[in-house]
Amino acid sequence: MKYLIAGLGNMDKDYFGTRHNIGFDVVDEMATKLQASFSTGSLAHFAQSSYKGRKLILIKPTTYMNLSGKAIKYWMTKENITLDHLFVILDDLNLPYGKIRIRPNGSDGGHNGLKDIQQNLESNQYARLRVGIGNTFSKGKQVDFVLGKWNQDELKHFDKIKTLAAEASLSFCFAGLQNTMNIFNAKSIEEL
Repeated sequence: MKYLIAGLGNMDKDYFGTRHNIGFDVVDEMATKLQASFSTGSLAHFAQSSYKGRKLILIKPTTYMNLSGKAIKYWMTKENITLDHLFVILDDLNLPYGKIRIRPNGSDGGHNGLKDIQQNLESNQYARLRVGIGNTFSKGKQVDFVLGKWNQDELKHFDKIKTLAAEASLSFCFAGLQNTMNIFNAKSIEEL
């Protein structure tokens, strides 16, 4: 079985270390756990590995986040991966910092990266893991917050969040979506 794990983010170095790039950070954590390294491919940096008998393809689209759908569609077609074996990791400012939420499908929730994926795939029937970045910003400062760097308090728990999200992503591949949701939607970083 083959799985595509897509972390959403922006490739420009100005975005590294920002809240909006948590998807990239999680797939980087997965690659480290799997001892896989990224190479440059069409529309994405990619890493391949095996885990518990599954072939995993990790991608970080090189398109801007809001155009991620083209890269995901390309890699799904190239690797012959079905929607039920796609897992997308992204930031969510509607979730408290450090909380993760896994869903089997759903709307884009105002996230332009998801909106583009749904337009390109002509479906919203794919699993996604939303990583809470919180919403501690002043009125009118949403963009600055999302594109801002993690503060010192957030960085104290950042490794735990990446670990939790990476473990949930791997669980999706070997334990299935429902089991993964049952286990990880209830977990918090305090348990790690």
